[in-house]
Amino acid sequence: MEREKNNSPDLEGYSQRLGYRLRDLRRERGLSQEAVAHRADIALYTYQKFEKGESKPGTPMNPTYHTLLSLAWVFDLPMTELLDLDGTGAGCDPETD
Repeated sequence: MEREKNNSPDLEGYSQRLGYRLRDLRRERGLSQEAVAHRADIALYTYQKFEKGESKPGTPMNPTYHTLLSLAWVFDLPMTELLDLDGTGAGCDPETD
């Protein structure tokens, strides 16, 4: 996980990249935001905010583990591939975080 200058995680950057990833996966599969939200059993508004990288306006997204599992299931991906935000295959490798 990338770090800010004060050595804290760059949550805004990570959230933004995850939002772009969700949007790109949805578009690649020809799904609407409504379809993804329904299949993942989350509110449409919540999913729309996730695609913007937010939980509330101005707040980085903070999905639960259950929500991430549900989204991975919707996109038919393992969790690590869903979280592969830079395309390296190192999505959530604890050795690099």
